[in-house]
Amino acid sequence: MGSIFQRQFVDGHVFRLQVVGLGLLLAAAVLGATPSFAQSTPAEPPVVAVTKISGPIHLDGKLDEPEWHDAAVLTLTQQSPHPGEATPYTTEVRVLISGDAIYFGFVCHDPQPSGIAMHTMTRDGDMSGDDTVAIVLDTYGDRRTGYFFQINASGARDDGLISSPQDFPPLDWDGIWDARTTRTADGWSAEIVIPARTLSFTAGKENWGVNFQRYVAREHMTLRWSSPTLDSYLYDLSRAGQLAGMQEVRQGKGLEFVPYLLGKNTRTFGVNPGIWQGTGGGEVTWKITPQFVTVFTVNTDFAETEVDTPQVNLTRFPLFFPEKRAFFLEGANQYDFGLGLGSDFVPFFSRRIGLLDSVPIPLNGGVKLNGRLGRWNLALLDVETRQTIVPAQVVQDLALPSAVVAGTNLLAGRVSFDVNQDLRVGAIFTNGDPAGLKKNTLLGLDAVWRTSKFLGDKNLQMGGWTATTQGDLGPGGRVGWGARIAYPNDLYNCGAEIFDFGSALQPALGFLPRAGITHYNFNCVYGPRPSKTGHFGWIRQQFFRTLLDRFVDRQGITESRFFDLSEVTQLQSGDSLTLWMQPQGETLLVPFEIAPGVVIPMGAYDYIRWGITAETSNHRPVQAGNTTWLGDFYNGKLTQWQDYVKWTSPKGRVQLSANLENDFARMPEGNFINRLWYLQTALAWSPNLVLSNFLQYNGHNFGSNTRLRWTIRPGDDLFIVWNRGWQRLFTGPDLTLAPQNEEIAVKLRWTFRY
Repeated sequence: MGSIFQRQFVDGHVFRLQVVGLGLLLAAAVLGATPSFAQSTPAEPPVVAVTKISGPIHLDGKLDEPEWHDAAVLTLTQQSPHPGEATPYTTEVRVLISGDAIYFGFVCHDPQPSGIAMHTMTRDGDMSGDDTVAIVLDTYGDRRTGYFFQINASGARDDGLISSPQDFPPLDWDGIWDARTTRTADGWSAEIVIPARTLSFTAGKENWGVNFQRYVAREHMTLRWSSPTLDSYLYDLSRAGQLAGMQEVRQGKGLEFVPYLLGKNTRTFGVNPGIWQGTGGGEVTWKITPQFVTVFTVNTDFAETEVDTPQVNLTRFPLFFPEKRAFFLEGANQYDFGLGLGSDFVPFFSRRIGLLDSVPIPLNGGVKLNGRLGRWNLALLDVETRQTIVPAQVVQDLALPSAVVAGTNLLAGRVSFDVNQDLRVGAIFTNGDPAGLKKNTLLGLDAVWRTSKFLGDKNLQMGGWTATTQGDLGPGGRVGWGARIAYPNDLYNCGAEIFDFGSALQPALGFLPRAGITHYNFNCVYGPRPSKTGHFGWIRQQFFRTLLDRFVDRQGITESRFFDLSEVTQLQSGDSLTLWMQPQGETLLVPFEIAPGVVIPMGAYDYIRWGITAETSNHRPVQAGNTTWLGDFYNGKLTQWQDYVKWTSPKGRVQLSANLENDFARMPEGNFINRLWYLQTALAWSPNLVLSNFLQYNGHNFGSNTRLRWTIRPGDDLFIVWNRGWQRLFTGPDLTLAPQNEEIAVKLRWTFRY
């Protein structure tokens, strides 16, 4: 094991790996067709014709209109844990079209309706332990990008944009659609309406990709319409069925106006008393064609955006926080670059726009274009920021010449071409510096090849990329490149990758936490499912994981090495137990201040961390979990406790969640304690009227975010947001808190569509 960690790669090895990486990119581009790996022919995807009706459906969750009885009935099949087996949870789906509205009806039979689980009524809430139904739509027919819609038995809504075939889509995109549910004597039923104006689609296209899914929480059972196999993910649109008759869908004139009015009071205690200020602005959306959208924004505002979930950082590198602002989320999946890069490298990171070291920078306005023309996918964003004054701490953190940040223009674009249903090649570019000080341009090229027909019905993925930055940069190479191959399936989920980042690869509009290194990664998970009639029938699935991470700098020094051996046992009840062993190593070329006054000296450090995690099933009304980490840490010891407990009322109207992390470090240079506690509560009168509160404490500061969202009707919202911060005045047992700042915002936003 040690020889793997400490082996150094000489230039010849690196060169050969570069050739392999670029070879993958070239091979994908040259082949352009699915290789004939298949040993068996997978079943053809199912097709269903929509039923056209003359008038709207009254949305109440009851499929009692005559039109529902005339529609074709789809029956879902068990996908997990036992594909194809009969189940008492019979599920029927129907689809109707009326003008520009698409209706989906679900009838979910349940032999024990009292066991139906509901934990939330909030928009984009956590439904992982709820009884849900879901829809995915491939409106372009590219079998890669699409829309995700999900509701639980309470009628709460989740939605997102799909760009990965196996990753749960981010839920920060909010489309305009509606849903109602009702409880029945033998289960529950749902009606969902999605206006065509909410979607971008290929006009006149007869068939859309579609799939339907139901999840029965207490059984941890999934039922699906198309491709109900263990190796199939709902978000894999290449496995979706076909919705025929969609050429009838109309989108009106394609014009949308979304004005807003905002009143805000900002107060800094001891500095300014705070006064009310009013402003307004909005967006105009013009769908030049149903598949090509232009959005103009003026005086863009993000007052209603949810706060970030806090994180503890014990590394030398910045943490990644996802984008949550609505304007940047529409079409965000068009900017996905490469394969499996994650947060290692994000060429265009929209949080760089309108935020400077987490401080808001006003936007005068901007324009963005998203859409598809034939096989071409296009995305463009151009934004103008406004001159503003930032706090002294930001000036210090970013080494700015003054507190005045000049207004500047920021530009990002992405174009890609679908060679066929498996291969996509593309380019990405950005231009501009959020601080308005330097010239900075990025250009990148990538190719991603995916198939769900390897060896008949297995998933296989390959991708390669290269990127460069130009402008006012530091010394070193300005080029990055990478390649990845992945086999993401149920029994074996394995992958290998190599990413190389030049020292001067500095994307001002991107996210790159570690430049000047080569990152090697190998990971593999073996996930057997014991027979339910055998001695281990009480185990649903086990996961045996191996992961190796290695970061090598330009001098051939291994800066970081990380090895993970873990085992997860998931019980039939949904409860789980995880055991971890993680040998790690860090080479510090400069001293590292890990906590105020605690500086770890230069040197090489090897240590092992041990962990155990126990969690109850997320379908229970009360959920709890604990992760405990023990062992060495650099040249000292570190004990970490991460705990959570959640409770919800029977229908999800009241939610309480407490999360606590406590880190106790004993180092030769000094001891330190990190605390991160946060409490989340929600009170819902209905899925359209929710009051939530988020309290967080990090050992030094205490913050509160209270948010009322009233959706008057889909697209028309009233937000009332109250943020307040306090600061500890003393250390030790004295917990005296002094008020620091406060902000109250009232925002009314409404939508007009034509």
